[in-house]
Amino acid sequence: MLMPKRVKRRRVFRGRMKGKAMRGNFLAYGDYGLVATEPAWVTSQQIEAARIALTRYTKRGGQVWIKIFPDKPVTEKPAETRMGSGKGSPEYWVAVVKPGRVLFEVKGVSEEIAREALRLASHKLPLKTKFLKREEKKVEAGGEAQ
Repeated sequence: MLMPKRVKRRRVFRGRMKGKAMRGNFLAYGDYGLVATEPAWVTSQQIEAARIALTRYTKRGGQVWIKIFPDKPVTEKPAETRMGSGKGSPEYWVAVVKPGRVLFEVKGVSEEIAREALRLASHKLPLKTKFLKREEKKVEAGGEAQ
């Protein structure tokens, strides 16, 4: 499972998930991507399940990039514990995902395979997503494509 090697604070506040993603909201590496359309916490187990579904369908062809990392600890108190006596211990790790964030990127496979693989991966995630395709750069008269 994904988790940080070390953190500054063992327990963090829950926070809020308002607004759109300002970072990680474009395709940086691959040709196809999976974009979040709503805010959510994605656990390390869910990221790993989506990664496995994605790589299994592509038969380990092409490349896959995971663009989110679970760096927020979520605490839980033991079952049947009375109120009070401090905050619980960290149980699992989540990635805070806002709308517009690219979750996974794929390169080196056809669009049909990428679309189906990302659809299967999206079923493992607790949020609504959409498929994103890189636009081809248009060549202007007398100029070269960047």
